[in-house]
Amino acid sequence: MKSRLIRSWVIALMALTMAQPASAQEAKRRWDQLCQIRKDKFDLVLPQVMRENGIDMWIVAMREGHSDPNAEMLGGGYVGDIGYYIFTDKGAGRIERAAFGIGGAGFDQCPLYDLKPSPDDLRKFVEARNPKRIGINVAREIGTADGLSHSLYEKLNADLGPDLAQRLTSAEKLVSDFRSRHTATEIAAFARAGEYSRTIVERALSNEVITPGHTTTGQVAWWMMEQLHKEGLGGAFGLPSIYILGPGERGPVSGDHVIQPGDLITVDWGVNYLLSYTDMKRMAYVLKAGENGPPAGVQRAYDRGQTVRQMILDVIRPGVTAGAALAAVNQRVAATPGFVLGKYDDPSKDPKVTDVVIGSHSVGDYGHGSGPSMADFNPLRMTYELRPSNFLSIELFVYTVVPEWGSRKIKIPLEDDGVITERGLEWVYPPNSRILLVK
Repeated sequence: MKSRLIRSWVIALMALTMAQPASAQEAKRRWDQLCQIRKDKFDLVLPQVMRENGIDMWIVAMREGHSDPNAEMLGGGYVGDIGYYIFTDKGAGRIERAAFGIGGAGFDQCPLYDLKPSPDDLRKFVEARNPKRIGINVAREIGTADGLSHSLYEKLNADLGPDLAQRLTSAEKLVSDFRSRHTATEIAAFARAGEYSRTIVERALSNEVITPGHTTTGQVAWWMMEQLHKEGLGGAFGLPSIYILGPGERGPVSGDHVIQPGDLITVDWGVNYLLSYTDMKRMAYVLKAGENGPPAGVQRAYDRGQTVRQMILDVIRPGVTAGAALAAVNQRVAATPGFVLGKYDDPSKDPKVTDVVIGSHSVGDYGHGSGPSMADFNPLRMTYELRPSNFLSIELFVYTVVPEWGSRKIKIPLEDDGVITERGLEWVYPPNSRILLVK
């Protein structure tokens, strides 16, 4: 008995020992990928966006306990008191990179910076380079470009002195361009994030997770969160939003509703993998006894959403502003019989028409990203030009009557992520193409 017990301990210990290198290998693999993403971003994107925006020097300031939203993309690292990432365009070739007061073991294992001066040398450093325009992270709309606190702004002004302080300007457009133009390594990571996202949500909306009459929407949401934990991923929006679209009134969100036969369910969520964030939706119908598909009216409503999605894809091309692209698709929708432009969650009373709301926004650097955005809720980003390598979440809502469920219009949301190329918008993973079925 004792020998069998010892043998069991030895086998368990061997299994644990064998598992550790695999885990370490995955961590190192992801670290190497992230390091390459940062290198490519600095080498290929940063020179382009600094010169387009006329910024000679970009200063990203932060302190311990108050990191700038761009810190992870810029290399992370530990800040003991005050830290600065400073990028200087000297007129040709690569951008000079300096990290003031930033370090740490991980930071040093991905060498990105040419110089590591002391924060006390800030004024001397800047004076020697004599930049005409110094970009800082203050912004009127884009949060990722608004990381400079008021006290750090005052300190930066004082440390630079009045002459250099007069050259400070908002880096809002620079930050948006830097975050929203992507290298091949970023596109690969974004596609991988999309695969994680769709695989987990499509498993969640199946009999692997859902037992009709027993499983709640909240239990489905927490199962999805557990998959993020197991895969070492982050979430784009916290707990997934899971709600019932019909046959009754919509709701509740990720709560205690017991999923029943006849329910039409949607999930809105996203994941974070290697600084790439997704935003997507999936829909499922819970079959009643004797059914092999959703009611015809539900399928018709879903198909009308797919029609609008194709209209969006038809107008997206690089070289136009996001606002112009949205105007073009809105015009196409308004000219199509049976469709009208509507208001979010406030459809018209006419049962013969389908109301359409389009909010195709930037994505990738966050679930709602920093770049060009075909959405009225991003007015500044509507003015930005669509460029190759921008990521977009193609999001839309249609409201249409399902005759089997009465006269109320049912909301059908669609959302998936893609990358803009010279050919238009291309998906980075297989998009939503059907209503999933739960038995």
